[in-house]
This record gives sequence, C-alpha cells and structure tokens, in this order.
Amino acid sequence: MEHTLILVIVGLGISIVLNILLKKIGISQIIGYILTGTLMVYAFHLREASHSHELEMIGEFGIVFLMFTIGLEISLERMNTMKKEIFGNGLMQVGFTALIVYLASHYGFGLESKSSIIIALAFSLSSTAVVLSYLKSSKEIYAPYGQNATGILILQDIAVIPILILIGFLTSEAGESVATIAFHTLLSAITVIGILLIVGKKIVAWLLHFSASSQLEELFMGSVLFIVMGAALFASFMGFTYSLGAFVAGMVIAETKYHHKVEADIAPFKDILLGTFFVVVGMKVDLALFSDNLLLIAAIFVLIVLLKTFVMFVTLRLSSTSATALKTALSLSQVGEFSFVIFAVAASGGILTQEMASLLVLIVIFSMVVTPFVIPHISEWVDKLIKEKDVTTDMSKLSTRKDHVIVCGYSFVGKYVSKHLEELDTPYIVVDNSNKHVREALKDEQEVYMGDASKRSILNALHVEDAAAIIVTLDNVEKKRLICEAVLEHSKNANVIVKVASLEEKEKLKDLAITTIVDIKVEVARVLVERMMTCQLNYK
Repeated sequence: MEHTLILVIVGLGISIVLNILLKKIGISQIIGYILTGTLMVYAFHLREASHSHELEMIGEFGIVFLMFTIGLEISLERMNTMKKEIFGNGLMQVGFTALIVYLASHYGFGLESKSSIIIALAFSLSSTAVVLSYLKSSKEIYAPYGQNATGILILQDIAVIPILILIGFLTSEAGESVATIAFHTLLSAITVIGILLIVGKKIVAWLLHFSASSQLEELFMGSVLFIVMGAALFASFMGFTYSLGAFVAGMVIAETKYHHKVEADIAPFKDILLGTFFVVVGMKVDLALFSDNLLLIAAIFVLIVLLKTFVMFVTLRLSSTSATALKTALSLSQVGEFSFVIFAVAASGGILTQEMASLLVLIVIFSMVVTPFVIPHISEWVDKLIKEKDVTTDMSKLSTRKDHVIVCGYSFVGKYVSKHLEELDTPYIVVDNSNKHVREALKDEQEVYMGDASKRSILNALHVEDAAAIIVTLDNVEKKRLICEAVLEHSKNANVIVKVASLEEKEKLKDLAITTIVDIKVEVARVLVERMMTCQLNYK
C-alpha cells in the first residue's frame, strides 16, 4: 500500500512538472500525461502493472466522465436536431472507412479476413478524448465543423457496442446466429435507454432537487457521482460500454435546470480521470518495439490519416462546404482510444496475434501523441487553403462602417428582423456561422457575412464597437451566451438585444450586462392584448 502511494505521488509530481513546462511552449497537457506514464513504467519497472485491469478501469472512467459532460450539452431535443450529423454522417463515415481499410488489409497486406475486419472497424474510430477535449476548451464545438465532429464521435462511441459484440461472435464457439445476437443486442439497447431515459429521468430530477435543496455541496456532488457511476455500471451490466450509460445520464440531466451547475462541479473529476487515462496510455508504450518499427508505424499512420480524411471529406462535402468538410475530416483522421479495447479483446480471443496487437496499439498511441500538436492549427490551415467563393467572408469593406445594426443569425426570427430593419431604412448587416443560412441570406439579397460572432477576430472585422446595436436571434442558448460574452468583453458599452424563448433561457443569461432581453412569449402576449383592444375599438 505504501509503495503504491509513493508511485501515485511521484506520478502526480512528474505530470505537474511536465505539464507546466509543456504549457509554456504551447503543447497540450495530453502529451505530458502520456510521457508521465512512459517515464513511470521504465523508471519503476511497471511493465506488468501497465496491463493491470484495475488500472485500465480507472483510466476508462476518464472517458466515462468526458462522455457524461458531452451528454450534458446534447439534450434529447438537441440530439433530435443532430440526426443528420450522428446517424447520417456518422454511419457513412464508419461504414465507408471500415470497408476501404478492410479491402486494403485483406487484399493489400494479405491479412486473414477476421483480422482485417477487426482492424478496419478499429481504425474507423477517432479519439473522443483528444478531439472533444480540444473542441470544448477552444469552444470550436459550436462551429459547424465542431458540430459535425461531435455527431460523428457520438455515433462512433455507440458503434463500439456492436463491434465488441461482433468480436464475441467471431471468437465464440457457441455458434449463435447473427440474427439471434442482433435481437439480443437490440432488446438490451431498448431496455437500457428506456430505463435510463424514462425511469431514470424521474429519479434523477428528484435526487438533484433533494440534494440541491439541502444546500450541502458535498451532498449534491455525491448525488451527481452516484448518477454517473450508477448509469455507467447499469449499461455495463446490460452488455454495453460504461461510456454509453454516462452519455445517456448526461442527456437526462441536460433536461433539468441543474445541468450548468453539474457541468461546473464535475469538471475537476473529469479532468483528473482523463489525465489518468492518458497516463495509462503512456504506460503501454513499448520503446524497444516502437524504435524497431518506427518507420512502419509512421507510414501506416500517414496512410490512415490520408484515407480517413479523404473518405470523410467526400462524405461530408455532400452536405457541407469544402472548408467545413475538410476541417471535420482532418480533426477526426486519427485513431481512437476505444481501439485499445478492441485490439485487446481480439488478441485474447485469438483473432489477432499478440505481436500484431502490440504493433497496432503503438500505432494508436503514435496517433494520439501527434494529434494534439496538429488539431489546434486545422482551422487556420484550412482557411488559408480553401477560399470559399460562394459565401461572403471578406469583411474588409466594413472598416468605415458606423452606426450599423448587426443581426446575429438568419433563421426564422433573423429574417423578420432584417425585413423590419429594411422597412425602417436602417443600415444593417447579417452574420451567421451556418452555410445554409448564409446561402439563404444571399438568395434574399442580404449583406451577409460568414463567421462565428463569438470569435474576437470576427467581432473586430464587424467593427462591433462602432455598431448601433447587436441583435442576437439564435435559438441555441449556449451559442447566444458565447456571443453575448464575446461582444460585451470586446465592447462593454455595446447595445446588445437578445431574443429568448423561455424563463429558463432568461435565467441563463441574467448574469450578463445585456441591454435588452426580449422574451418571445411575453411579447406575443402583449401583441395579443393589443390586437384584442384594437378589435374592440373597431367593433365600437
């Protein structure tokens, strides 16, 4: 016990020092955690411990809490609006990538059919831990490519379930049919999701209300941990991944008024456990095998990146701009952490040899080490490479613009706001981050600009400090808050007018110095009474 405690303390010390040094030179802390794991293994001869099931379980719960926080941001309503990203783009990406990798493995490298299937499915997955960590911290998760990437990653995490079941089928001697396995899987999925969403929703709402009303922070935090761990263990008991249960639990809490508090309180646990996960990844690095096969590992990694980027770009180009499609494709071109589990299960079942599994694991680790260096620069590289000609991105002519109104969002409300401003002969411009809405605005002959109004560079280009007003018409409350925060930080005296659809939205924005909050329901009620009075006057 004392020896274990010393190792934990030394590991914490190494990770802190490494991450402080890496932070100063702009390198992701993920690299620091991976290096910590590798140093610990070779400094204290922990090669056997690196394959400890208990240690891997602790590391895996970093992914569990990450998926829980993603679930908090993707309520049932929002998931319904992301059907295309999750089930459309996600299914096509996993399916086409797996098919091409299978053909290359089986016919190009001459591997057995079963081995090729496992490798193809594993390489079709991307890193939820690396990509979503970056997207959340940089707030790129709200950009079009961030939305695409999030939807595809959700589908990939769900896809781990049938992949693991397929491995069990390939290694099983019971001879059960695919139809039987598919039926049992579907039945279990309906049971898990049904219980967590229907029964769990009532229990979660009651538990959070009870613990919050007690005004004891530790009781509220304990309730949240109980919900996450309970949902994860229940999903695992039913044959699914821990992450799926945690993700659904997050979606349930997203429907309550406590989800912002929960997200803030759970962040330290998520970050610590996610760091532990990457330490475990670093412990799996076999330096001897890596040095002997460095060129092969790098070559295979490059091939995977090129293949996945090509497949995703072609798939996403059907519904997105070239820039958005390429950003999404590049951000998801690495190999994901769930591949560790897939390769381990396949090796224990005899589908993959131990040597091949070790080599494949090194490719995954190499991928996860390289990605944090690349992903922060993807948007910058793509924007320089691709100049969209079908949408307006050149804001240079706004340099002399003053006393103009900036309309953020060109959806249903944004269109009517623009129409009334035009009737009043008030100078205005429209800015939207959606390619679809920008195209609609161009079709309506509006002066529209493609950009994310929560970004400082866009606010500078729009000359927000010289604008008469900024009208925010978006529906997504998180995006509205990001824009308001950015505008007020950029110009404290900005005249910000925001549309809200509920008291809950108003509550989420009340701490910001917004000039005017317009509640749609209140305004509709006022207009109805005015019309009623008009009718009475006319009647008389």
